Amino acid sequence: VAQEKPTAVAVASRSDKVARRAQALFQTDYFRVYTNPDVRGVELGGALKNVIAIAAGMAAGLGLGHNAMAALMTRGLAEMTRLGLALGASPLTFAGLAGMGDLILTCTGELSRNRSVGFELGRGRTLEEILGEMTMVAEGVETARATYALASENQIEMPIVAEVYAVLFEGQ
Repeated sequence: VAQEKPTAVAVASRSDKVARRAQALFQTDYFRVYTNPDVRGVELGGALKNVIAIAAGMAAGLGLGHNAMAALMTRGLAEMTRLGLALGASPLTFAGLAGMGDLILTCTGELSRNRSVGFELGRGRTLEEILGEMTMVAEGVETARATYALASENQIEMPIVAEVYAVLFEGQ
């Protein structure tokens, strides 16, 4: 965005008037803002993709290749959608910018803090070492803990999240 490269985002509000106002305030020739009434889905998409990005980083760090990465992102999106539906979000939100779009960027982008944490874990480093060197927050670490708990409470199958949780907090 700072380099004025084409970017698209979702702004969520239950009020169409508020969403359209935010859209008008932020939209530029290179920064496209789409409105979405599904506040819960947009919030969940923004948080859950960070956990999947840690898994994607691990896969990259292990050198598992593009096919594994594509499968991981696809199944990760399915997990995000399952939990979102259980919590009252719209499935369409996860097929859009706040779901698939953000997931792809965070799982593949070189600037992704969460992917970077996963990459270093995949190369064999410990979480403590990685986080000790970071000056920014990789929010997916604590989001993995919260997501694992939410999935358990709601009896939602999230095997990727469960494995990320096990690596981060159970020494797997």
